[in-house]
Amino acid sequence: MNLAELEQLKYPIGQFDCPHDISKQHIEDWIITLEQFPIRFEALVKHLTKEQLDTPYRPGGWTIRQTVHHVSDSHHHSYTRFKWALTEDKPLIKAYNEADWAELSDSKTAPIQMSIEHLKAIHYKLVNLLKSLSTDDLKKSFIHPETNSEVLLSYNVGNYAWHSNHHYAHIENVMKRKGWL
Repeated sequence: MNLAELEQLKYPIGQFDCPHDISKQHIEDWIITLEQFPIRFEALVKHLTKEQLDTPYRPGGWTIRQTVHHVSDSHHHSYTRFKWALTEDKPLIKAYNEADWAELSDSKTAPIQMSIEHLKAIHYKLVNLLKSLSTDDLKKSFIHPETNSEVLLSYNVGNYAWHSNHHYAHIENVMKRKGWL
């Protein structure tokens, strides 16, 4: 497998390309993506066998099971980051080592339904929160310690809509390649 093919497997929908000027329509579209994602995601993975769930989506990548658990963990962190930014002045958030989390036993062996149910709940809360945000709220931010960069909440809405579609595509693509769809 050449570098370009591996890059396509890593980023099947490309990397997040945030518009310079984030419009109200962008925010509304991203919220719709976040609102619909848990049900779409569940429909994609709920019929997979244990063997299928334990299949990596790319060489050297996580299994489908690890990816499902990762999405739940990541979106939980995102929700918390929104809450911190809304209640504190540019808080320095806590980063976590995604790769190490994916190696924990709950990510490698636990039933995916627990993360699907968690994702439904966290997105229900997240979408409810996002729909209530004002333009000024979306200008609030947090500081990410790995890059020491300020992340606007408006950007984070789009980033997590992208993140949803990014991991959906990982799983959908391996399912297509394997003939499971």
